[in-house]
Amino acid sequence: MTSAPPADASPAAGHDATSPPATSSKQDVNPWSVSGEVGEDGKVKAIDYRKLVEDFGTNLIDDALLERFERVTGHKPHRFMRRQIVFSHRDLSLILDRYEKNEPFYLYTGRGPSSDSMHIGHTQVFDFVKWLQDVLDVPLIIMLTDDEKFLFSEKRTVDEVMGYCRTNARDIIAIGFDPKKTFIFSDFQFVGGAFYKNIVRFSKRVTYNTVRAIFGFDGSSNIGKIHFASIQGATSFASSFPHIFGNDESKTASIPCLIPCAIDQDPYFRLTRDCAAGLHYAKPSLIHMRFLDALQGPGSKMSASDDTSAIFLSDSAKQIKNKINKYAFSGGRETVEEHREKGGNAEVDVSYQYLQFFLEDDVELKKIKEDYNSGKLLTGELKAMCTEHLQKYVSAFQERRAKVTDAVVDEFMATRPLEWKGNAKVLRADLVVPVSKSGEASTDGAAAGGAADGKLTKNQLKKLLKEQQIAQKKAEKAKEKAAAGEATPSGGS
Repeated sequence: MTSAPPADASPAAGHDATSPPATSSKQDVNPWSVSGEVGEDGKVKAIDYRKLVEDFGTNLIDDALLERFERVTGHKPHRFMRRQIVFSHRDLSLILDRYEKNEPFYLYTGRGPSSDSMHIGHTQVFDFVKWLQDVLDVPLIIMLTDDEKFLFSEKRTVDEVMGYCRTNARDIIAIGFDPKKTFIFSDFQFVGGAFYKNIVRFSKRVTYNTVRAIFGFDGSSNIGKIHFASIQGATSFASSFPHIFGNDESKTASIPCLIPCAIDQDPYFRLTRDCAAGLHYAKPSLIHMRFLDALQGPGSKMSASDDTSAIFLSDSAKQIKNKINKYAFSGGRETVEEHREKGGNAEVDVSYQYLQFFLEDDVELKKIKEDYNSGKLLTGELKAMCTEHLQKYVSAFQERRAKVTDAVVDEFMATRPLEWKGNAKVLRADLVVPVSKSGEASTDGAAAGGAADGKLTKNQLKKLLKEQQIAQKKAEKAKEKAAAGEATPSGGS
């Protein structure tokens, strides 16, 4: 592992990533568009993540933090963390502090529905979030910003984006989230009540000059765009979700969230963290991912509106193969002879970049890079490897998605209490227990003899924890018994 951020790799070998513009320009990374710096030679450079860390004022995820994550959670860091795909954070240490004490927090991420099918660039954040949900065992809130997609588009209608919302929810659910601890909502359908109270509190603290400075809005920007930051920010506050965290704002105010997101979304949450301090709410923590390059190469980002830029989750195996072979930017040389002699450049090769995301084995990935850079491995062979992994990933996804019915979507999007345990080694230090619409304590509280106000005594919490530990031990024994049975031959020797 290394504590340096992802390298700024320029295409020293291979073909141009995009057609050269007439003039040079700096890289531009914001919540709505991403483009690398264009040099004087007209070539697009890879995103400089070092500069983003400096410009945004975030912190690198270094070796010490990775080691602490493994020590606290008991899990080896995800390959995204090991490979600096997840490279930057704000207050991740505070979340680990709370996990150690088993104090409540939640995961929050989102998706702006803009097409019928998501692409593999979209699912990387969700794959990582699912892993975090499994490791940390905490509630997850997924926001579908159908209102944002309407406000920021000149062509899309409200009905259109709401339709995308439903199909994108199916895609997200197919990642494999646990419905007992996952709440997915559409802004158009959910905004109101406690959530809207926080939106108004947030918006009252933000001036037009502030959002103009952060997001670049001007006099021609519609007021919906200007106001949207307060909607996205309010999801960071636990009091926006009384059905999950309870109605007592004096207690929910201290419950933070951890937001895994691409770093282009950070400006929204810099503003949110400032507002949280003024509202006396817990500041959201963030963990940032770098982008999965478009097929066209470094400095670009997959686009839902450009079929040639991305591998979509609805693509067939043949379509995936054709796209990789035809569009995937190569770090190889012009001829086989030159490639064998001088080697390729894996840092700018799209097929290798994709393998960084999808290939679990660190040793195998290292060998692929060495072989490609030495010239031993050819571009066609590297593309074939990439194609195989993507075909398996998309095929497995499509099998899971076929099982996501309307009833399953309704379950995930229903306003209901969630169930979670957190750190199983420590007594769960809930400030509140989930409360249903009727105001009754959740089933966990009721089973432990919860009080009418939804609070649990120390003895009740101990009883609940003991029950959870007994159930966990039973499950482990059953798993060991099943494994032993599978290992035993059915016939004699």
